[in-house]
Amino acid sequence: MKTAGCDIGSRTAKAVIFENNTIVSSAVIPAKLDPVESSETVIQMALDQAKLKMENIDTIVGTGYGQQEIPFAHRLESEIVCHAKGAWWNIPSARMIIDIGGQDSKAIKIDQNGRVIRYTYNDKCASGTGRFLEIMADALHVELNEMGKIGKTFKEKLNISNQCVIFAETEVVSLINEEKEVADILNALHISLANRVASLARSLTIEQDIIMTGGVAKNIGVFDALSDGIGFPVKGLDGIDPQINGALGAAIIASEG
Repeated sequence: MKTAGCDIGSRTAKAVIFENNTIVSSAVIPAKLDPVESSETVIQMALDQAKLKMENIDTIVGTGYGQQEIPFAHRLESEIVCHAKGAWWNIPSARMIIDIGGQDSKAIKIDQNGRVIRYTYNDKCASGTGRFLEIMADALHVELNEMGKIGKTFKEKLNISNQCVIFAETEVVSLINEEKEVADILNALHISLANRVASLARSLTIEQDIIMTGGVAKNIGVFDALSDGIGFPVKGLDGIDPQINGALGAAIIASEG
């Protein structure tokens, strides 16, 4: 049985093809203005990679902010459930998933069978999301995918006290004017973001293993700062792009009938 998951988020679109309990292919693209176009483009990329056609797929589950606009989905599922399913499938010892996406962050508690017990999320403020990093990367003229690596070379520990993106950006400009090193500023930004998300996670009862997913999990600075902020080690997915976790969970759910 061949299944697929399609996750249309606010910043990216993801698709996974799944068969025999194995990821056959996956694709990630920047989200387009039209979510229908995003979904059709990303699923076609995954199909091409697997050398399959749409008619070869038995069931497709859609998820994410744009799930209602996925024209080929056979059914839809909550992104909370999909993220839980994907992380638990990859790491069965997972008991909490922390997902930091483009415009929201989520903390999800699951049981030993991967079922959601409780969850909480922030979609009202950009300060605990990937958008926060995008804005700061622009302010510092740094490539987004280089932020983590550069931030890990910090020498001086600085503090970004404002959690609001607008005021934090003003703080960054002030630090630049004080001729502070970019690496030091980035480290402070990573800690600020991680502490915001750690506070979200602590509103639930922390239980290990804690798995970090989403595009921001690729930023080693935030990843490490999140472990420090929570006070427990955070793990990444094993051999899987953390950005496809929601689409993966959707594909697994599709395979379960």
